[in-house]
Amino acid sequence: MKITIGTRRSKLAMWQAHYVKDQLEQEGIDIELIPIETKGDKILDVSIAKIGSKGVFTEELEQMLAEGTIDLAVHSAKDLQSILSEGFEIIAFSAREKEHDVLLSFNKSFRLDNPDASFVIGTSSTRRIATLAHYYPNISTVEMRGNLQTRIAKLESGYCDALLLAYAGVARMGYNEMVNQDLPLNIFTPAVGQGSLAIEVAKELSAEKKKRIREILNNPIAELKLLAERAYLKKLKGGCSIPAFANAQINHDQIVLTAGIFSLDGRQLICKTHSGALSDPESIGSKAGEDVLNSGGDKILAQINRELNR
Repeated sequence: MKITIGTRRSKLAMWQAHYVKDQLEQEGIDIELIPIETKGDKILDVSIAKIGSKGVFTEELEQMLAEGTIDLAVHSAKDLQSILSEGFEIIAFSAREKEHDVLLSFNKSFRLDNPDASFVIGTSSTRRIATLAHYYPNISTVEMRGNLQTRIAKLESGYCDALLLAYAGVARMGYNEMVNQDLPLNIFTPAVGQGSLAIEVAKELSAEKKKRIREILNNPIAELKLLAERAYLKKLKGGCSIPAFANAQINHDQIVLTAGIFSLDGRQLICKTHSGALSDPESIGSKAGEDVLNSGGDKILAQINRELNR
C-alpha cells in the first residue's frame, strides 16, 4: 500500500507530517509527502480573525484531497474548522500532547501575575488576547504571525517581552528550555483540539486505506476528548478565529468538558461545564454549546461577527 500525505510547509507542520509518516512506515506502508503553502501561511500581515476564511489553513489541502493528489492531510486539530466542507471527514486523531498554553521569554523572571508590570505579549490568537484582557488588563498585546522561529526572532529583537503559545508546538520544535511559565487550564483554557493532530481524508478514499490509516494513527482517548470539544465548536459554528475555548478531560467513566467564549475585548466571559458518558462525547459538546449560546453566547457571537465585518 502507498499513501500520499499533504501538509503545510512550516517546520512545525513538517514535524507533524513526519510524525505521521514514521508511524505509517513502521507498519510497512510506502509514503510520499507533499508540502504546500496555504492561505494562512501566505497572508502574514493580517490577523487570522480578519482573513475571513474558516479554512484558512486547510482549503488548499482539501482541494488536493478532492483531486486525489493526496490521500490524507495532516492538520493541527486546533486549526481545523468545526464544520468540514462537503465530501471530507476526519478519520483519526493523534495521541495528545499536553494541551496548555505557555509563556516564552528571554527574561526568566517574567510572570503574568505581576500587577504593577506593564508588559507586551506577542500573540495572534483572539482567544489568548481576550483571556489576557479579562484576567490581566495591565498587559498589552501585539500581533504576532509567522512560524515559531520567526516569532522567537521578533522576541529576541525586542518586538515584545514574551510570546504566548501552545506548549505542544513549543515542545515539538525543541524550545522547552525557553518556557518560563506554564499557564493553568482553568484560566487559559485552550482552543478546541489543541495538542492533537487531525487526519483528514476525502470520503471517496478507498475503504481499505481509511481502515488501515485509522488502525495505525487513531488514539481512542484523544478521539473521545476531541469529539466532545469539536461538537461544542460546531454548535457555535466557529473556527480558530473566534475567542472560544474548550477542554475535555476523562474522569473515571465520564467526560468532563469545560467550554466557553469571550467577547473580543475580554470584558464578557461565559464558561460552562458539562459531563456525560464516554459513549456519547458529541452530545456532551453539543449540550455545552447550547448552554453557552443560551446564556448570552449568541449575543457575544453576533457582536464578534459585527466587529469582524462578517
